[in-house]
Amino acid sequence: MATKILASSSHSFENECKEIHESRGRWNHLIQALVTRTQLECRRIRETYKDMYGEDLITLLQKSSLRNQPGVSPKTCAALSLWMLHPHERDAIVAREALLQDNDTNHQALVEIFVGRKSSHIALIKQAYLSKYKTQLDQDIINIEPPHPYQKILVALSTSHKAHQADVNQHTAKCDARRLYETGEGSPGAIDEGTVLEIFTKRSIPHLKLTFSCYKHIYGHDYTKSITDVNSGEFEDALKKVVKCICNPPNYYVKILFASIKGMTADRGAITRVMVSRSETEMDEIQRVFKAKYGIELRETICNSIPSGDYRDFLLALANKT
Repeated sequence: MATKILASSSHSFENECKEIHESRGRWNHLIQALVTRTQLECRRIRETYKDMYGEDLITLLQKSSLRNQPGVSPKTCAALSLWMLHPHERDAIVAREALLQDNDTNHQALVEIFVGRKSSHIALIKQAYLSKYKTQLDQDIINIEPPHPYQKILVALSTSHKAHQADVNQHTAKCDARRLYETGEGSPGAIDEGTVLEIFTKRSIPHLKLTFSCYKHIYGHDYTKSITDVNSGEFEDALKKVVKCICNPPNYYVKILFASIKGMTADRGAITRVMVSRSETEMDEIQRVFKAKYGIELRETICNSIPSGDYRDFLLALANKT
């Protein structure tokens, strides 16, 4: 089936949906077919299938997973479901899962959403979250228990998206950089959380990125180095990771992927989350940075560390996207 689907030149996707319907139960073929498509094409196939047969492909995959049907793993079903969703729907689900983890909130997943998405996209995520879970994402972040330094930064970032300023101003960025210095490494003691959070609340992500670039130009080193040099606590540790995500996303994601693939972190879902969300935006750069940092290809690391099967095939297909 995968070969037939790839060979199709039709944009209506009726033939693909007919093949999928006739091969029900052989989900491994479905996986191989859909993962080679773009996310937009997968959404079109899902919509067409629903129109033709009155069933949702994601629901069918989830039912298959719950029944432990042969040929596809629950992990692959979950990954493919994310792949087929609209990006804002996917992020709403990722955010909810991050907030409801058994042991601790997955702050890292939330940071990736608020740092890596445009303000217009964040608004759609919040709408999807409210529609699906009948609660406000912002409020759920405020209500995180126990309280955590990441929580303060996430609330600030959420506010910045609400009052987003599209303009990136060089003069203002330099002023912000000096304020960060004067209330950080330029003064004794720990970083002034209030100043950092105020800047994060009022500035867009592109502006913050420019601010950290100005900081390096003015003071000769990255802002993250100044965070490391002060008396580091939980807030400083959280801030450092957020700044790294803002300043150098490929390097940030490479570290997340390596730790997750190698089982060096409790955030095992990071492999799927990052591969799905970044596969059509910066996978080439991620692979380049991964090879430069660890001396091995991302695809080879996946093959060496993840057991053979449909899930590994899914990840390899995403890694091959350019």
